Amino acid sequence: MRKQVAVMMVMMILSLPALLGAETLPPQVGASLPDMKIQKPADSAGLKYLGLSGSGTFSADQVKAQALMIQIFSLYCPYCQKDAPNMNRFFSLMEANPRLRGKIKILGIGAGNTSFEVNTFKKKYKVEFPLVPDADFTIHKIIGEVRTPYFIVVKLGGPKKREVVYSRLGAHEDVEAFLAEVVRLTGIQQ
Repeated sequence: MRKQVAVMMVMMILSLPALLGAETLPPQVGASLPDMKIQKPADSAGLKYLGLSGSGTFSADQVKAQALMIQIFSLYCPYCQKDAPNMNRFFSLMEANPRLRGKIKILGIGAGNTSFEVNTFKKKYKVEFPLVPDADFTIHKIIGEVRTPYFIVVKLGGPKKREVVYSRLGAHEDVEAFLAEVVRLTGIQQ
């Protein structure tokens, strides 16, 4: 009897996180990016860059590219602020390379940030790629309430739709090496 009670107590303890609404893990490499509705950029340049039109929401697989890099950031994150010049350089390197331009797109999602906060970050750090708000943390919750900056790279075509090929926390000091890694992981031919 004691053994049965002990087993039941262990089972209850192990299931406690699920009962309390355990946090979701970040997207794992090899898995599919979870379905999520992302707010479309408010500016026409951002829409054009992603291959979208209109207003409302979109899903990652609607982006016109072979791969999408999602950067989860926050206006209030000192690491995101420090990494902004590196991400600008990453974007510039991709756009300057005719073999990469249009194949990999970047999208910044401001965790807990309003449109005003996202626009403040965009202006202050001269970010050229689209940034969109996630004011109510909806996307942030779907992707496991990650710390910032967090990067997810997703292959948009191929046999596995929205396959996650990169999912990591942290800034990237060596932008060229990071770009080479993203190109390698996505399998994009240069």
